Amino acid sequence: MTDQNSKSGTNNMAVPEAKAAMNRFKEEVASELGVPLKDGYNGDLTSRQAGSIGGEMVKKMIMKQEQQMSSGQ
Repeated sequence: MTDQNSKSGTNNMAVPEAKAAMNRFKEEVASELGVPLKDGYNGDLTSRQAGSIGGEMVKKMIMKQEQQMSSGQ
C-alpha cells in the first residue's frame, strides 16, 4: 500500500474540508503580492511568482501559529 501524499504530482490535503479556505487564502496572498493568479490553469506564472505565493502563505501561517502559541490558545 502506498502513501497517497508521497506520490509526485498529487495535491492531497491533510484536511480536505479546508481546500476552499486554502484556495481563498492563496488568492488573497497572490492579490497582495500583485501576482495575476486566475481560476484554473496558472502555468504561465514564473517560478518566482508561484514561489512567492507559497512562501508568503507559509510565512503568514507560521506567524499565526506563533501568535496562537504566545497567547496560550
